[in-house]
Amino acid sequence: MSPTFGTDGVRGRANVDITPELALSIGRAAAAVLLTDDQRRVVIGGDTRASTPMLSAALAAGFAASGVDVVDLGVAPTPMVADAARRHDAIGAVVSASHNPFHDNGIKLFARGGVKLRDDVERRIEEQLDQPAIVSDGPVGSIRSGHASIGREYLDHLHAAIDGRTLDGMRVVIDAANGAAAEFVAPLFAELGVDAIVLADQPDGRNINDGCGATQPMYVAEAVRTHGADVGIALDGDADRLIAVDHTGTVVDGDHIIAVCARDLRARGRLARDSVVVTVMSNLGFRLAMDEAAIGVIETPVGDRYVLEAMSEGRYSLGGEQSGHVIFADHATTGDGLLTALILLDATCRAGRPLAELADEAMTSLPQILVNVEVAERLPDVAEQIADEIEAAERALAGRGRVLVRASGTEPLVRVMVEAPTDDAARATAEQLAAVVVDRFGRTDLQADGR
Repeated sequence: MSPTFGTDGVRGRANVDITPELALSIGRAAAAVLLTDDQRRVVIGGDTRASTPMLSAALAAGFAASGVDVVDLGVAPTPMVADAARRHDAIGAVVSASHNPFHDNGIKLFARGGVKLRDDVERRIEEQLDQPAIVSDGPVGSIRSGHASIGREYLDHLHAAIDGRTLDGMRVVIDAANGAAAEFVAPLFAELGVDAIVLADQPDGRNINDGCGATQPMYVAEAVRTHGADVGIALDGDADRLIAVDHTGTVVDGDHIIAVCARDLRARGRLARDSVVVTVMSNLGFRLAMDEAAIGVIETPVGDRYVLEAMSEGRYSLGGEQSGHVIFADHATTGDGLLTALILLDATCRAGRPLAELADEAMTSLPQILVNVEVAERLPDVAEQIADEIEAAERALAGRGRVLVRASGTEPLVRVMVEAPTDDAARATAEQLAAVVVDRFGRTDLQADGR
């Protein structure tokens, strides 16, 4: 049976779930579904995991065996692959498990022009994986390196997004998560005149996301306080998202980043349709702040691919997720942590005020508790299965909060998120619903994340 694509490709344990054989098969299947007679090019990049070169080689072999010419970018951020696909009219493929630990890996695909795949296209690739491999005596595709030239294109593209301005005088701590952006951070910020303190930029194949990166923002926050920096930036393993911290070490999450950028873009007449696109996970405080600022909010299911689809359909210019995936459609076809960092820093520079002030002014978060419950297998219909308990929790909040229960799109987790007027009320409600999930579906772990 073929693997199932989640919200961000196929992901699992490297060499167990995500094997070279699977990677080769995905290359063949993607070639059969995505490529046409007039477009036989693919760009492949990956992160710094020990398993990535093995899987990238197998994926490239699958494409080349199908007559596709492959440009191998080696270690490359996911948004760099998407940008290269857009510039060179190719499809894109990335070997990465994003924020997961090093022993996991995954494969995500971009359609022609660097856009994420629609659900129906992913289903066609899954179906193709179940078919016998097509043996062809036609010419095989080439495989060549394109890292240096395309890397330079990517850095120039990032600089152009802030209209060629510099960020002279800013002191910034950047946590590269020992991931795909590690080699790009220092030259990029040096060119922009930033006094940069770079952390976690020495990947060894096993230390990606290990105590660092966007899921561990306290690491960069401590460094910001130690070095007296203006801002801290924490990327994830494939650099398609970020979390910021202000000069006090306080986390500035995706909701706040989007709120700051939305207000800045609107003030300059650059926010398309005076609206933003976010997911159901965005804080209720974000919605209230955007309403006060006369900025419309379009809501989608969780996953940046759904944000991207809504942005494309409605021709919106800004969208993203609380987790730090932020999409600037005027500049990119997907979320980009480095691009977001530059745009946020540029907005801070032009305002002449600390990020802490801009973030506080942009929105106030309601207390939000997220509890992750590990389950034996993914439960895509978990909300329907405990609908009565969810309804009872919402009634108890009496319209002063919000409840969201959903299955993770990439891991065997059920996420229970509750917003309420107080932290205690949110935590009590979240833990009550998490206990229902534990009782109904079994428990291997329980962890609460207060926001």
